Amino acid sequence: MNTNDIRSGIVAAIQDVAPEVDEADLCSDRPLRDQVDLDSMDWLNVIVGFHERFGIDIPEVDYAKLTTLDTIAAYIATRLAPRGA
Repeated sequence: MNTNDIRSGIVAAIQDVAPEVDEADLCSDRPLRDQVDLDSMDWLNVIVGFHERFGIDIPEVDYAKLTTLDTIAAYIATRLAPRGA
């Protein structure tokens, strides 16, 4: 899975919870929760969406690392990497 596939999956997971989000409006280096109006329960649902979409476990201790589109994509790429190795 390449970076574009990962980013598309991230945006799709966000849009599952907040369908009004337009990918073109997202800045990859700004915190997503500042850009998208998600309360903590919605954000948890987005994280569950990452788990379901990418088939990776995301421990609660790592939730704070998932801030920007860039950091989320890098995190997911790292979690997917061992499978492809």
